[in-house]
Amino acid sequence: MEEKTQPKSNFVHLHTHSHYSMLDGMGKVPDLVNRAKELGMNSLALTDHGVMHGAIEFYEECEKAEIKPIIGCEVYVAPRTLHDKVPRVDAHPYHLILLAKDETGYRNLIELTTIAHLEGYYYKPRVDKKLLRKHSAGLIATSACMQGEVPRKIIEDFDKAKEAVEEYIDIFGKENFYLEVQKHPHVENQDKANKLIFKLAGKLDLKVIATNDIHYVNADDREAQDALICLQTTRLMDETDRMSMRDDDYSMLSEEDILAAFPDHPEVAQVTQEIAQKCNLRLELGGILMPEFPIPDGETIDDHFLAKTYRGLNKKYGSGSVDTEKLGNDIEASDLKITGEIWERFQYEYGVITAMKYQGYFLIVADFINWAKDQGISVGPGRGSGAGSIIAYALNITELDPLKYRLLFERFLNPDRISMPDFDTDFADSRRNEVVEYVAKKYGRDHVAQIITFGTMAARMAVRDVGRVLSMSYSEVDTIAKLIPFGQTLEQALTNISEIKELVNTDAKVKKCIEIAKRLEGVVRHASMHAAGVVISKEKLTHYCPLQGATKGDLATITQYSMNPLEHLGLLKFDFLGLANLTIVQNALRIIRKTKDTNLDIDALPLDDSGTYKLLAQAHTTGVFQLESDGMKRYLRDLRPSVFEDIIAMVALYRPGPMQFIDSFIARKHGREPINYPHPTAESALKNTYGIIVYQEQLMQLSKDMANFTGGQADTLRKATGKKIKELMKKVGKEFIEGCVKNNIDRKIAESLYDSMQDFAQYSFNKSHAACYALIAYQTAYLKAHYPSEFMAALMTSEQSDLDKLAICISECERMKIKVLPPSVNESFVDFGVVKENENIRFGLSAIKNVGEQVAEEIVEERKEKKLFKDIEDFITRLGPKVINKKSLESLIMAGALDDLGERAELLYNVDKMLGYAQVTQRAKTSGQDSLFGEAEEFKTAKIEFEQAKPADKKQRLSWERELLGMYVSEHPLAGISHIIEPHRTIKISEVTAEHEGDFVRISGIITSIQKILTRSNQNMVFAKIEDLNANLEVLVFPKLLAGTSEIWLPDKIVAVDGYINFKDGTPKLLSEAIYEIAEQQEILDFVPRPKKTRGNWGKNGNGNGYSRNGYNGGAKKELYLDKVEKKYDKPPIDDNPKTLTISVPPHSDKSILLEIKSILTENPGPSPVIIRVPNNGSGYRDMRIKNKVEISQVLKKKLSELVEKNNLSIR
Repeated sequence: MEEKTQPKSNFVHLHTHSHYSMLDGMGKVPDLVNRAKELGMNSLALTDHGVMHGAIEFYEECEKAEIKPIIGCEVYVAPRTLHDKVPRVDAHPYHLILLAKDETGYRNLIELTTIAHLEGYYYKPRVDKKLLRKHSAGLIATSACMQGEVPRKIIEDFDKAKEAVEEYIDIFGKENFYLEVQKHPHVENQDKANKLIFKLAGKLDLKVIATNDIHYVNADDREAQDALICLQTTRLMDETDRMSMRDDDYSMLSEEDILAAFPDHPEVAQVTQEIAQKCNLRLELGGILMPEFPIPDGETIDDHFLAKTYRGLNKKYGSGSVDTEKLGNDIEASDLKITGEIWERFQYEYGVITAMKYQGYFLIVADFINWAKDQGISVGPGRGSGAGSIIAYALNITELDPLKYRLLFERFLNPDRISMPDFDTDFADSRRNEVVEYVAKKYGRDHVAQIITFGTMAARMAVRDVGRVLSMSYSEVDTIAKLIPFGQTLEQALTNISEIKELVNTDAKVKKCIEIAKRLEGVVRHASMHAAGVVISKEKLTHYCPLQGATKGDLATITQYSMNPLEHLGLLKFDFLGLANLTIVQNALRIIRKTKDTNLDIDALPLDDSGTYKLLAQAHTTGVFQLESDGMKRYLRDLRPSVFEDIIAMVALYRPGPMQFIDSFIARKHGREPINYPHPTAESALKNTYGIIVYQEQLMQLSKDMANFTGGQADTLRKATGKKIKELMKKVGKEFIEGCVKNNIDRKIAESLYDSMQDFAQYSFNKSHAACYALIAYQTAYLKAHYPSEFMAALMTSEQSDLDKLAICISECERMKIKVLPPSVNESFVDFGVVKENENIRFGLSAIKNVGEQVAEEIVEERKEKKLFKDIEDFITRLGPKVINKKSLESLIMAGALDDLGERAELLYNVDKMLGYAQVTQRAKTSGQDSLFGEAEEFKTAKIEFEQAKPADKKQRLSWERELLGMYVSEHPLAGISHIIEPHRTIKISEVTAEHEGDFVRISGIITSIQKILTRSNQNMVFAKIEDLNANLEVLVFPKLLAGTSEIWLPDKIVAVDGYINFKDGTPKLLSEAIYEIAEQQEILDFVPRPKKTRGNWGKNGNGNGYSRNGYNGGAKKELYLDKVEKKYDKPPIDDNPKTLTISVPPHSDKSILLEIKSILTENPGPSPVIIRVPNNGSGYRDMRIKNKVEISQVLKKKLSELVEKNNLSIR
């Protein structure tokens, strides 16, 4: 690189760590480069630990600053080979600095760091000397810090160090190997090593350089970097016996500092300039490296592209019957049976695509999308601006006609500027990995990788991390962090939030935490993986960028460069997005094929179906993509959509900002507000949205219709106004106004319209994207309208892991008159399924706790292959002990999956007999007895002799369902008693919204779970879940209230609770003030309203949450605690004196028996106290009164007696 200014410094830092040396270095790349510039340096090297993450960013920043970038890496060298991974022996590799002199060196550095990660990783990514020898060309090496092989060996044995140096000289060449010294007096043996290194240099006639092993930019960053080290090593800053670098200066020193550190060896600074002059790497950035699409021999890429496009145009717009392969190159619209308008649009797009040489890109995307469709994988109709291309439509990349919906190609590719094409593609999230795997196989695994991303410390994260290493309490740090608004920096929060400012001014520890956190804000904390991005390259990926192993994801490798550097290199990113709604569609279509024997083509649905629009107008859109929120439902009822354009508009408008136009949009549709256009020529662009600018494409169309803009100019206007690029806005604004005037439009109208367009630009949405998502919304609505059971079963499978959402689905099924039944081995499938005969939905067997997918699949396959299970013996015999074990059998019974075959309590009481029967029949089958001795019939007719047990009552059955399925299914405990609970509430749980923040209310329902915790002051507190027929709510019970009412806070109690609604963290909670048990003959105190609480008066600390920031200690003001409730009974609703169960643990029992006892007790909640007697070190027993209370039943006694024997149980 030619120097543009005379260097002020002859010293170059050649050993520099940025924040990409994660939780070790903290200098951000721009800050490091700017500091080097300030110090008058003409070059700078980047040498992060074992990675090249920052190389491209560093290169570009240096170019901007007119400093020569030297790309390097501090690699780890295995003491033996990179494949040796023996504990202790191979866990401490040597450090070595490598610097790329040229492109050859850069590519070798890429190979070395890639192999180090993919093959040599053992605690660190490691190379070995054999690998260094293979990839040494174009590289300069230096001996590194005290962890380098030469410094480590020179302290112990001078001759061994000399041998090591000679080996490195042999690998790199004498002119490319330098010894390195550093001035860090507190590093053990550093001064001694320096002296010996100078001695060794003299003996071998080698040159020595000085470095400072930079880990931060400025000297005052030292404390912040020490905090990073603590985060890495999980230690505290006030600990003394820990790794630390704080005693020495690892900042970017000036040349004067270096010379002062080595007064007897000024050459150590000058030699760095010699190395810098040898390093002259140039990278080509800004181009596009198009991967190659494989085409048949004898064809060009353009021939292949045209042939596929012609076929698609004929299929989508023509008869579909034209044999396009027989057509020559000189064809016209009539040859394809399409209109002139379609042909003209095709030719225009084709011209732009071929000029940019993007034919291969289109073919690659079309190939993996069409492969996915052929495999039955649901693919979205498009995403983003790509839907504006008629060629994409012809190639089946998208499924919306861009002409019909006036989607503009220039929104995707602007002919006036070459930019990266970007088709985002949605796939069913359950099968997205298959598409990525297809691409990896087709183009080669060394050509395909997923993309790394870096998580940086945002303000809140920085405060939490720093507070932790400063030994601050969790609650203290939590309070500070939550005062920082999302999206604001610490500097902004300090300016805007008075509470933070006050804490900083009054608390020294908080001040220190904030000061360190400000320095760490924006520093890289961890690496992750881009959710959707996959890069495909023409050459092997390591020709362009280094790779490393992926810890998760669909591929084994990820790039070491993040998305922006990859794009700057010219590599193309392909987005493979997983969308749950497409999995719902895919599963619904599968169920429809089974239940209706119909192969529904989801991409060929009529878009004018009256049943679908009726469902939308009624806002029955729970589960419908994009249209299921409460706010959206409200607007849909008002809008009553009747055409597809209405759905597109609602998807675009229902966002912060443009929501202000929804009421006007609805009023204009229904004639309650006049439709006005700024000029008659604007009507064409704005007609479908009733005169309101909703889409970016409308801005573009207005400029084309009114000012005769080209498509490219229109897109430039869209970009300028949308991104508020002032100079560009001024330029295109003038062009727009002048264009309008030339078109005989009054200048004032043109000026007024341009002002309006600038306002609307910040709200307007990409119509191509809105249209594609509107189509998925329509498809899901269509399925729900015409195949309700199948759609809801698919939806419930998707929501299976989220019990709150699953409960909403079940409520929706009730509204739709669809029965949702508990699992059944004779009717259920692995996932939620539809019973063909009656269209009821059955819980999937895999939804049962402890059953799992494999057991569920075995049960379903056995039933499919043969027939229904006729009785319990048939079930046990056919599945056998290899499939059914005690845990899974008990779970199937308790969840109700075997109700067809026996009564739950009786089956549960006889589980051991059933398992014994399974063992006997299995042995008979295995030994061949049934065929040798004719015992087959005997086994077919033999019955298990069950011991009788009292049938489980409704309460027990529902409790089991709740435990095994996560919810009540066959019936809700509150069903039939709504007349009892409704008088005791002021609001339904499902009605609680953010608008009720601070309201004092009464809710009623059943307690479904209790979590007890100890506060910081060692008091008991409870988090309870209370559920009514439609929803649930978390209730916080503070110590004082709990102390007086602990006997009521039990699972399955039906209660009314008074308290304040709190939306801390965006999730509704009730801060309880009083609780009352609800029973038929029980009186409850009347509800007494209280004033709404605002953010400032939740509690004395004013933090808006009603409990102290130092822990849940009940410190907030509470006017009423319920100490006792006046009860009047004609007959007692509950047993006031339940019996106590005492369990004696036999001597010499394994400790695990207590866990098994706890598990059994948890499965049988009820009113009876429990005492466990445990052996007391050989001298009798000691009694433990535990928190669990139980329902004493035959089943409980049977299960406990199997563990501890019957004589160890006592009930009094």
